[in-house]
Amino acid sequence: MSKIGVTETILRDAHQSLIATRMTTEEMLPILKILDDIGYYSLECWGGATFDSSLRFLNEDPWERLRIFRKKMPKTKLQMLFRGQNMLGYRHYADDIVEYFVQKSIYNGIDIIRIFDALNDIRNLETSIKAAKKESGAHVQVAISYTTSPVHNIDYFVKYAKELEETGADSICLKDMAGLLVPYETYDLVKALKESVKIPIQLHSHFTAGIANMSLLKGIEAGADVIDTALSPLGMGTSHTATESMVAALAGSEYDTGLDLKKLNEATRYFSELRHKYLDNGLLNPKMLEVDINALIYQVPGGMLSNLVSQLKQAGKEDKLEEVLMEVPRVRKDCGYPPLVTPSSQIVGSQAVFNIIGGERYKMVTKEFKGLVRGEYGRTPAPIDPEFTKKIIGDEQPITCRPADLLQPELEKMRGEISEWYEQEEDILTYAQFGQVALNFFEKRRNEKYGIDANHLDTENLVHPV
Repeated sequence: MSKIGVTETILRDAHQSLIATRMTTEEMLPILKILDDIGYYSLECWGGATFDSSLRFLNEDPWERLRIFRKKMPKTKLQMLFRGQNMLGYRHYADDIVEYFVQKSIYNGIDIIRIFDALNDIRNLETSIKAAKKESGAHVQVAISYTTSPVHNIDYFVKYAKELEETGADSICLKDMAGLLVPYETYDLVKALKESVKIPIQLHSHFTAGIANMSLLKGIEAGADVIDTALSPLGMGTSHTATESMVAALAGSEYDTGLDLKKLNEATRYFSELRHKYLDNGLLNPKMLEVDINALIYQVPGGMLSNLVSQLKQAGKEDKLEEVLMEVPRVRKDCGYPPLVTPSSQIVGSQAVFNIIGGERYKMVTKEFKGLVRGEYGRTPAPIDPEFTKKIIGDEQPITCRPADLLQPELEKMRGEISEWYEQEEDILTYAQFGQVALNFFEKRRNEKYGIDANHLDTENLVHPV
C-alpha cells in the first residue's frame, strides 16, 4: 500500500466555504514557501469562486495570483476546480473559449485540473477534457458530483466512472460538496470504483455534518489514493476535515501520509492568526463552524442554506425556512434529481423559496429553473416528466443535444469587445465569463497603473493610452 496523498484546500475551497473566498493574495504570500515545503500531493489554490471573488471584491487579477503561486511554490503540484462547459462562470460557453481557458490555465501554472459538471452530464465535460489532454504534463482529474436519490446508487456512479476513464480522465474525484457521504457507504462506493476503473480515486467531502473524517478513513481503507483536507484554522464546519488530524490519525499505519506534523504546525500557526482576524472583522461567522445535520436530512449544502436564509429574510419570511427545506427535495425530484452544487443548488433553492412564499407550487418560476427543465444546463440524472416539462416551459422545445452545440464560436468576438482594455491574452477569458465585472476591474487596473483618481475622473474626455 503506497502512502496516502493529501490535497490541501486552504488556498481555495476552505476559505470559499467559510469566508466567501475573501482571502487575499497578500495574506497568502508569507506562507507559500512553507506550504511548498510540506510535501502535499497537491495544493488546490485556484478556480471555483476564487476568480469571481478576486475581480469583484478584492480588485485582484486572478491570473497574476496564479503566476505568483507558480513562482513561489515550484515544488508542489497546483490544482484548480473547473466547471466544465461553465468554466468558472455561470452559463455554458462556446468550445473555443473553453479550450483557450484550459490552455491558458495550464500555461500559467496549473498542474492538475479538476473538471466537473453539476448534472454529471459527460457531454459537458468532453471539450475541457480533450483540451487538457493536449497540454503536455497536465493531469486531468474528473469529478463525480456526489449526491443521494433513487437514481444515485453504486451502479450509477460506477457506470459514470467508467465513462470518465474512457473519455480520458487521469484520475477520478468523488466530490461530496454537501457532506452527504457516510462512512460505510463511502467504503462500499470506493471499493466498487477501485474494482471498476484502473485510475486513482480521490475523496473530497465537506465536514458540514461532522462525519467527513470518518468517511475519509473508510474510503482510505477501501483503496482511495488521495484525500482533500484543510488546515485546522480554516477546517471543519462547512470546510473540510482538518489536515493535521488526518495526518496524525494515519501516522505509523500502512496509510501514513509521510507529511511532517512539525512543518504543518508552522502553517497552522500562521493561519490561526488569520482566523482570529476573520473572526474579529466578521468575515468568519462562527455558525459556519458548527455541525449541521440538516445537510443529511435535506441534502442542502452549507452555502446553499445561507442563501435560502438570505432570500427569506429579504422577503420577510424567515419563519418559512423549515417549509422551504422540506420543499427542496420535492423540487429536486420534479426536475430530475440534480446534485445540489453550483449552479443547480442555487436554481433548485430559489425555486423552492418561490414555491413556499408564493403560496402555490410553480405559480412563479424563475428563468433559471425553466432553463434547467428545458435542458439548457444538460441532461438531468433522471428523466423529467413530460407533463411537468410542459407546465414549466409551455410550448418551448426541450433541448436534447449538448447545450454548447447551439453556441457559435465566441473568442474573436470577445477579443474585439475588449480591445480598448486589453493588456494580456488572459483578459479575453476574464471578460468572456464576467462581463461588466471584468470591465470594472480593467478600468480600476488602468487607473491605478496611470495614477488616476477614479473618484475625480472625467471619463467622457479621457484619452485611453494604447
